[in-house]
Amino acid sequence: MALGKLYVVSGPSGAGKSTVCKEVRKILGINLSVSATSRSPREGEKDGVDYYFLTVKEFEDKIKNNEFLEYAKVHNNYYGTLKSEVEKRLENGEKIILEIDVQGGIQVKEKFPDARLIFFKTPSKEDLEKRLRGRQTDSEETIALRLKNSLKELEYEKEYEFIVINNEIKQACKDLIDIIEK
Repeated sequence: MALGKLYVVSGPSGAGKSTVCKEVRKILGINLSVSATSRSPREGEKDGVDYYFLTVKEFEDKIKNNEFLEYAKVHNNYYGTLKSEVEKRLENGEKIILEIDVQGGIQVKEKFPDARLIFFKTPSKEDLEKRLRGRQTDSEETIALRLKNSLKELEYEKEYEFIVINNEIKQACKDLIDIIEK
């Protein structure tokens, strides 16, 4: 049986990864691996669909049991990809998109050298801040933390094979589709 293909999409919070990945998944019929997090759900998010929402203790127990392909603490919350989510789908020959932080992307590449790493970013730092504020879902403190962390995340850009500058959603979708269909 042919193994599937793994695509890792990373970049700063507010770069539009979720919006573009959701649209591309619909167009191409590709599955998104559902990540786990210790953060609280945002309005409209569903457990098992958007994330597996775990308590800090549940997350740390899974770390101890080596159940994660990758994980990191980002913005004071844990985020990670369960091994079981990825392995069963790859064995079934599926294409999978992991929408994860940059640290996790590097961890996945070490374990799956054939994974394609795709880095999303905004045209400028000003655009990034405007998008984060435009969400109207985070406190000022959280926005400041995300902006600070985004500068660190941008340093990982050179580790990624492909760069998508998300200036406009339709074009970013086309760029991501082109990378996947190569």
